[in-house]
Amino acid sequence: MDWERIARTGTSEAVLCEPKSARQIEAIVEHARALGHRLLLTRLARDKLDELAAPVRQALDYDEVSRTAILGPVPQPRTPARVAIVCGGTSDVGVAGEAARTLAFAGEPSSRYVDVGVAGLWRLMEHLDDIRAHRVVIAVAGMEGAIFSVLAGLVRSVVIAVPTSIGYGVAAGGHAALNAALASCASGLAVVNIDNGFGAAHVALRILGEEDPGPAIKTDVRSQSHQR
Repeated sequence: MDWERIARTGTSEAVLCEPKSARQIEAIVEHARALGHRLLLTRLARDKLDELAAPVRQALDYDEVSRTAILGPVPQPRTPARVAIVCGGTSDVGVAGEAARTLAFAGEPSSRYVDVGVAGLWRLMEHLDDIRAHRVVIAVAGMEGAIFSVLAGLVRSVVIAVPTSIGYGVAAGGHAALNAALASCASGLAVVNIDNGFGAAHVALRILGEEDPGPAIKTDVRSQSHQR
């Protein structure tokens, strides 16, 4: 683990769990606990969580919708929220949740506006004044991704587009939404990879400033070594 990343870049590393075995995840979490480090884990499916040893599972704050887990305390959130997360539909909430949990790990709260896609434009317009009050807007959408250009043309805030793999046929697993974001005629729109809520949150954190490293985990290293 790159424990010095936050000192170099202002944002911390996370553990991408999807390609890792349960044993590898256990070893990383136990190492972090022994050192007193907090840790964010992403793409941790429920079935893989269930494979982890009970002491490791119990040490994690797990959210099934976003498939994220947090080891250690979360910093006290700043108020008011400076980031709005806007979802085209309820199918996008998993990716939006990954962004929100990544922000929360860094001590940055967020406001969420769900199912306000432009197929029913009035839904977005009803929340527009509230969305405009935030410094950064993370827009999360699949299908054709039209909300990216619409939002970027309506707000002064930085808009970060997160295309999702929601959709079928020519939506092509999020590629249509990605291409729509990249080809947007709304100037100044930032774009991250498909389903990359974590990456969008880190773009927001770099815009807002360094994240709060949070309090260290209080552990007995001798006890942890004995448990291993």
